[in-house]
Amino acid sequence: MWCVDRPTFAADDSFAACISRVHNRPLKRRLMAIADQVKTESDLYARRASSAALHLIAQTDGVSGLVTTDEMVKVYDQRMAGKKGPGRHIYDAIKLLPKHGICPFCDHRPVSTLDHVLPKRLFPTLAVTPDNLVGACADCNKTKLSFAPSAPEEVFLHPYFDDVEDQQWLAAKVVQGPVAAIVFRTQANASWSNDLNERVRRQFRTLGLAQLYGAQAAREISDQAHLLGVIYDSRGSDGVREELTRQAETREAVRSNSWQAVTYRTLSENDWFCDGGFRGV
Repeated sequence: MWCVDRPTFAADDSFAACISRVHNRPLKRRLMAIADQVKTESDLYARRASSAALHLIAQTDGVSGLVTTDEMVKVYDQRMAGKKGPGRHIYDAIKLLPKHGICPFCDHRPVSTLDHVLPKRLFPTLAVTPDNLVGACADCNKTKLSFAPSAPEEVFLHPYFDDVEDQQWLAAKVVQGPVAAIVFRTQANASWSNDLNERVRRQFRTLGLAQLYGAQAAREISDQAHLLGVIYDSRGSDGVREELTRQAETREAVRSNSWQAVTYRTLSENDWFCDGGFRGV
């Protein structure tokens, strides 16, 4: 759900690079014959993505009856993703785009592959279109796999085209008990359309981010328990609240919707936690 700089590679240049070393002449002729369509469909993709309308792009079986789906998949697998493929430099450059090498879908695990926003087997014309390729972790890539939206609210947030970082959409609450826990959820924004709010909610649920962030928050606060105990013994609950608030502000200055920022802000506003509940983390 995090923004990533859009690739600078043009779709037609990417396709040309990937097919540049095809030695099978009949196949090369067929691939060259669809070059204009690859560009046209890629331009349409960018327009649709800019208006959150990727669900309007039709699935196809092959490209124009000239190139099969399997052949287009091989163009990506062997000639872009392949270690010695002529398009490998494009693959590597796109993979490096996410900030700090962290997956923009989960904001947690390291980028290890490229994700096809629209699956290459369902949309073979876009198999090597840079705008359709996003650096991602293996888990998010596997979860999305062959997912294709059929309605506006099903469109995954696109790291190149969708920006939801200017509004608070991630929220959490403290669960009191022998062991304190943080439970994450999304919150709707009145300034957003119903479709956008639903897209955020669906993506959060589909990728299992509540469980992922909850586990990380538990570890984060466990690591802070000793420090909070020292502060509590010397300055009481007010001192603990001040420390948690300081931690929250530090992280909010970078990204208000990070699980770290939301964790510290939520804990700083919870009287039970600040008054010793942290000892059960």
